[in-house]
Amino acid sequence: MRLILIFAVLCFFYNETYGKVSLDIDKKLRTLNKPALKTIKSEDGDVIDCIDIYKQHAFDHPALRNHKIQMKPSVEFDTKKTITPNNGSSKPITSQIWSKSGNCPVGTIPVRRVSRADIMRASSPSHFGRKTHHRYSFLDNALQHKANFNLTAERLREPLNNRSEAIIVALGFNFLGAQSDINIWNPQGVQAGDYSSTQIWLLGGVSNTFESIEAGWMVNQRVFGDSRTRLFASWTTDAYTKTGCINLLCSGFVQTSTKFALGATVEPVSILGGAQYFIAASIYLDPNSGNWWLTCANNVMGYWPGTLFNALKHSATAVQWGGEVYSPNLMMTKPHTKTPMGSGNWASTRWNRACFHTNLRIKDFSMQVKYPQYLSEYVDEHYCYSTRLFRDTYMSEPHFYFGGPGQNPQCP
Repeated sequence: MRLILIFAVLCFFYNETYGKVSLDIDKKLRTLNKPALKTIKSEDGDVIDCIDIYKQHAFDHPALRNHKIQMKPSVEFDTKKTITPNNGSSKPITSQIWSKSGNCPVGTIPVRRVSRADIMRASSPSHFGRKTHHRYSFLDNALQHKANFNLTAERLREPLNNRSEAIIVALGFNFLGAQSDINIWNPQGVQAGDYSSTQIWLLGGVSNTFESIEAGWMVNQRVFGDSRTRLFASWTTDAYTKTGCINLLCSGFVQTSTKFALGATVEPVSILGGAQYFIAASIYLDPNSGNWWLTCANNVMGYWPGTLFNALKHSATAVQWGGEVYSPNLMMTKPHTKTPMGSGNWASTRWNRACFHTNLRIKDFSMQVKYPQYLSEYVDEHYCYSTRLFRDTYMSEPHFYFGGPGQNPQCP
């Protein structure tokens, strides 16, 4: 009788808990999946909803309730043609797979539909699409760092965490924008609970509560439910503690483009020893509105409203280019994750084998778009991932190669 009573109590609490989680998931789905004026079923399995631009999730943010949409930036971030090394050639990505099946009409934005299964993979509905807390101690004195900056010494003082980066960093100035041509790969073997991204970061603030806006591509099974390479953007105003998210999975980023969908598949991807593909990406401040604009493949995607930020309200104090791996099995945890970064190959293998950023440019208060004057390379785990800034000739465009396999004999 006692066992039956215990069993009944356990069933009651299980049903109560499951019921609450189920209701939370339903609420999250209603919040994220706004009513569609048109629905497009992509050949890759995604469902793209064309949402009224004025009813997008961004405007659920308290700071944006009375926000007036800025349909286009008042300034542009100038770009220059990339020169590839070793007489190779790389081709730009100009569209996404879903657009083969239809287009969103004017006045709407394409939004990848979120499923119940997507949210159930998260630790909780409230954590869906969010990164975990991070720290960048070098930001505390970023404007004092220039040519003599020892990034390795600064980063070694940071506590061990669940992210591993292989990056090149520009410091010492107030930055109004940054860009690069981002080489696209589909790294094989990204573990189920991990993600691997290739991206640009613009950072401001102090180490433990920094602000960040980011863009690039990622493979993230936990969020998307597959191992495809997908376009992403991300932001935070408190070092990922409570604010920000990936793509449109929280309110904040205002999308204006009808042509590209954040979170949708990016193809074709580069082939080892063969054809190389890239997506041109830039993030820059509109000085007239204070909004930070994102451009991908020469297509204006939308913006992060300046009202979201404090440290990034007028400029950024650091720019990073490179790759990031998230996993609970990093640093001193053994065995190390097998999740690769970039193409999964070492930076030393270079053209058509290693992933790269090229056409690195910044804009500062001089208002000139230029190659960064001072750059510092850094790798969190140099036995697992790597970097190499390489210039084929004195006159050629530098390429920043990065990446690696993760677990290997030197990184057990």
